Amino acid sequence: MLRTRFTEEFGVEHPIVQGGMQWVGRAELVAAVANSGALGMLTALTQPTPEDLVKEIARCRDLTDKPFGVNLTILPTITPPPYAEYRQAIVESGIRVVETAGSNPAEQLAAFQPAGVKVIHKCTSVRHALKAQQLGVDAVSIDGFECAGHPGEDDIPGLVLIPRAADELDIPIIASGGIADARGLVAALALGADGVNMGTRFMCTAESPIHDAVKQRLTEADERETELIFRPLRNTARVASNSVSREVVEKLDAGAGFEDVRELVAGARGREVYERGDTELGIWSAGMVQGLIDDVPTVDELVTRIVGQARELIEGRLARTIGG
Repeated sequence: MLRTRFTEEFGVEHPIVQGGMQWVGRAELVAAVANSGALGMLTALTQPTPEDLVKEIARCRDLTDKPFGVNLTILPTITPPPYAEYRQAIVESGIRVVETAGSNPAEQLAAFQPAGVKVIHKCTSVRHALKAQQLGVDAVSIDGFECAGHPGEDDIPGLVLIPRAADELDIPIIASGGIADARGLVAALALGADGVNMGTRFMCTAESPIHDAVKQRLTEADERETELIFRPLRNTARVASNSVSREVVEKLDAGAGFEDVRELVAGARGREVYERGDTELGIWSAGMVQGLIDDVPTVDELVTRIVGQARELIEGRLARTIGG
């Protein structure tokens, strides 16, 4: 067992978090993560309505009696979801940990913390992490440039971002982006983090509710096969490289606007990728860490392997580097 401030304050066995992922963070994956001793996150907006989220939380509780959380991300959107109703559903369902992302967490904190909910806020910069700490979040998940999803606009990789955050923050830090195995966990702890967040790696597990063809593609792809879309719009997202994402990059680089690529990046097309297994149907998230993924284990096999090998690294290889 690896004990950190995060495991002690959030009541989990291992310092590993499964990040909230649209269309992926469903009960079967989250419960498997929880049962492994790590912290799973249901993705609130994967559920069409707040009522559906309540049902998904109940379904997850049928599969595990261990702690799990809910991710609620607020990003620019044409038709905003009823965020207040999703927050109410989370609170009334008795969830005790929420991962927030995408915008200033003040409004989220006002709803969650009076109800006794711990808030982990996802940031891509030290300045935003400091602001979140000032607002009162319980922990931050700091996303390096390597991550899938939204890496921000500063392009700071984890090797610099994690220790910078550790130098500045007093609350627990979860390192995110580019982590898939024991080496990443041990490195993150050495850099000052209290745990790690993994998204792409958990996508590629037996319990992940996406098509096996997508998982196979993740095991085949290397670290170069991602694209950064929406850079000219300053809303950068890292996604898998395919014909659709490359077309989006080319059009925006040539001066097109969002309306010109809107149909290409529609969320419904990305959902079909996961459901049908055709990785060329639309935009779907993948991190550079796919270059470190070469198998599709069960969640329990993955977490057990990472924690066990992390102990071996700390007590073995690293210990041997210290001279007598």
